[in-house]
Amino acid sequence: MKLIKGLLTSMALICAISNGAFAQEDFAEFMKESVADGEKLISAYISPAMNSLSSGLNQGWYNTAKPHKVAGFDLTINFNAMTIPSNELFFDVSKLNLTEIELDPSSPDYGDAPNAPTVFGPDRAPTFRLKDDPSQTFEGAPGIDLKKNIGQNIMPVPTVHFAFGLPKGTEVKFRFVPKLNLGDEMDFNLFGIGVLHDVKQWIPGIKSLPFDLSAFAGYTNMKVAVTIPDDAYREDAKGEMSINAATVQGIISKKISILTVYGGMGYNVATSKLALLGSFDVNQDGDYADTREVNPVALDFSASGPRMTAGFRLKLAVLTLHADYTLQKYKALTVGLGINVR
Repeated sequence: MKLIKGLLTSMALICAISNGAFAQEDFAEFMKESVADGEKLISAYISPAMNSLSSGLNQGWYNTAKPHKVAGFDLTINFNAMTIPSNELFFDVSKLNLTEIELDPSSPDYGDAPNAPTVFGPDRAPTFRLKDDPSQTFEGAPGIDLKKNIGQNIMPVPTVHFAFGLPKGTEVKFRFVPKLNLGDEMDFNLFGIGVLHDVKQWIPGIKSLPFDLSAFAGYTNMKVAVTIPDDAYREDAKGEMSINAATVQGIISKKISILTVYGGMGYNVATSKLALLGSFDVNQDGDYADTREVNPVALDFSASGPRMTAGFRLKLAVLTLHADYTLQKYKALTVGLGINVR
């Protein structure tokens, strides 16, 4: 029950971040004062969530290097806890090279540096001002206070997959969530595919050695679309989030009775995009003819890099329980359970 509760909490947090990335009224003020500055501020604010989420989608693909026998299968649910470094709870506004906006010294987290909270930071709204008229101030977006809401500085990313055994030591894995309408304004869908292949069978001299050795490649795509209601200053507005996560790894494992220990090394390619689409009367002059008032925001993020994983699995009849830890840019603890046949 705790795992199911964790998965539901994870999905709620992902949806809250997705919706908040587009629905924050504070962002409208950024865009009003300067589209270019607003885009930089939105990017700095949301990047820890985009990068940790995209890395999290590369987790939980395997818990052994041994592929299923032909027609064998498993259904596995994972809870991936992506550690958020403390230096990603805030961003230094002075490093964004803003032209028209700056952080006001009265802002609650303005200390040795002009810091403002990221989406994972404390629930304190920063105060910004115009460089050419410091008397004009406005509030930015506060963080969601991740540690307070989750208990730790972790981004939970749930994954569920189905695996099926094929001939020649090959196993194919699928992740799929059909397009879901999450309320009146948000759509969510996800698709992933992975292939695990026994490479030990092709290497002379080690076929009979008592361990399993496989290669794995996996890809996941997640999309979130948020419809933003029209008002006097926007038409046909919506936000789109797209995440592509791919990983290539070598995996080794050893089974001893009901216990399997496993490890993997490889590389992640995790990229994501965030776009604000539609017509926005940024300067509120009554039309959308000015530069960047149509589809004003298009942001790209990347969290690619090497990874190493170590973990163990217990198999009790057809039930499996597993846990592993991954060293990468966003360190990850994965725990899960599954139904495993053959």
